[in-house]
Amino acid sequence: QLQLVESGGGLVQAGGSLRLSCAASGRTFSTYAMGWFRQAPGKEREFVAGISWSAGTIHYADSVKGRFTISRDNAKKTVYLQMISLKPEDTAVYYCAAELDGSTWYTGHRVPQLYDYWGQGTQVTVSS
Repeated sequence: QLQLVESGGGLVQAGGSLRLSCAASGRTFSTYAMGWFRQAPGKEREFVAGISWSAGTIHYADSVKGRFTISRDNAKKTVYLQMISLKPEDTAVYYCAAELDGSTWYTGHRVPQLYDYWGQGTQVTVSS
């Protein structure tokens, strides 16, 4: 069992930065691949970034490449999403999710249904 709690969201002007954190409880955090997803009003949940248990494999959505950085600290059981050069279209509720790091994650990491555990989400609002 894994519980996830996101923090770090807020209101920021376009061009600004935020760092989201996702703290996990559970002894087996290091065996999970982690993902960040976001959902804007009226839109489907979309993949933002993903990181394997060892951080040896990292993926980004094209829309955030070069602006967002995902990282993790297994000792602290925390995954981060550093966001810079934020745009109004980045406005959404951001969720972290966990999936047992296995072969399916490496091919299916963009699919929300693949993930077993989700946080409650944190709101990010970027004003123009």
